[in-house]
Amino acid sequence: MADIFDRLVKNYGPIGQHRERAHGYFAFPKLEGEISTRMKFRGKEMIVWSLNNYLGLANHPEVRKADADGAAEYGLALPMGARMMSGNSNLHEQLEAELAAFEQKEDAILLNFGYQGIMSTIDAICGRHDVIVYDAECHACIIDGMRMAPSQRFVYKHNNIDDLEKQLQRAQVIIDKQGQGGILVITEGVFGMAGDQGKLKEIVDLKDKYQFRLLVDDAHGFGTLGATGAGAGEEQGCQDGIDLYFSTFAKSMASIGAFLAGDRIIIDYIRYNIRSQIFAKSLPMPFVVGNLKRLELLRNHPEYKAKLWENALKLQNGLKERGFDIGTTDSVVTPVYMKGGVEEATAMVMDIRENYNIFCSIVVYPVIPKGHIIYRLIPSAVHTDEDIELTLKAFTETKLKLDAGAYKVDAIPDMADIR
Repeated sequence: MADIFDRLVKNYGPIGQHRERAHGYFAFPKLEGEISTRMKFRGKEMIVWSLNNYLGLANHPEVRKADADGAAEYGLALPMGARMMSGNSNLHEQLEAELAAFEQKEDAILLNFGYQGIMSTIDAICGRHDVIVYDAECHACIIDGMRMAPSQRFVYKHNNIDDLEKQLQRAQVIIDKQGQGGILVITEGVFGMAGDQGKLKEIVDLKDKYQFRLLVDDAHGFGTLGATGAGAGEEQGCQDGIDLYFSTFAKSMASIGAFLAGDRIIIDYIRYNIRSQIFAKSLPMPFVVGNLKRLELLRNHPEYKAKLWENALKLQNGLKERGFDIGTTDSVVTPVYMKGGVEEATAMVMDIRENYNIFCSIVVYPVIPKGHIIYRLIPSAVHTDEDIELTLKAFTETKLKLDAGAYKVDAIPDMADIR
């Protein structure tokens, strides 16, 4: 009999195989200092484009005070226990009620984490006779949630409504043959890598032809889209057609936790059947207090969202004017598409960090096909014009180097030289 660990140490996986070279620089980097558009990385001040602090609430003075007051009054232990047993409070229920009202839904349930929350939601509502139809570019948390659920599933091409119809027809055949079960369509309000919105309006319109329920993960749309910031459903005028609206507090709210909103009877079912909440400690009171303040600021200060979009459009338009391909983003998420291998991407990232003091995330194979590089820039309401101009200059100069072959493998500096 083999040791179960033997397989693990022989193959660390597509990302883990690079761990010795990548750790601390490309993977698990350490940004130091207060959350800001300028932070320290390896002792150097960087302009940071990798934090989901969309509205700039992370260090807002009212938020910092609410967080501190919540910790001082309640400590981190209260409430002790799971919500169902001994971990409920008036403030938890107040936050749920305010979130439901903000999203124009009857009720909402708090979740401890976004990743855990969406996985557990899918697991709670989908049985073995149900069929899930999902967008091909759904986030990993949705994929993992479907792996937990015993349902059959069909994937449709990204944002392709014709293909969605085909998959709905396939799903309906199975439901009809079984004589039981239902269909759940899952998509995102904003796809976090490419930045394009899910075609929620077109999906909702399909309800006139097919019977299904719609779950939308709007992690990047909540707080950034819609007249009031209620998200992609509000932006597209189809919030009523979203049966379950999910978002995390980790983006626009710059916090911990998540929520799910929908009809009261369904949220109540989930409340009593979502295992990750029933068997887990309640969201600590300081987070609840802090999230109430964040939601208040999000609702009452539309200028934060307006400034976010002003900065995002300056960045996006500046990139396009300089000939960069930013794809089809119609959100503040800003991808920059380039051609090159892993070695070139490695050298390029090191150059832009070491010589231009710009810190942003980069995605290469195996996450995307070989020969492609994606930078993902996350603007915020607190970035400055200087941040944007310096970043545009850095991208312009490093792109010229990339095209000239300056980042070929023999040009990559030794990591030991910068450690």
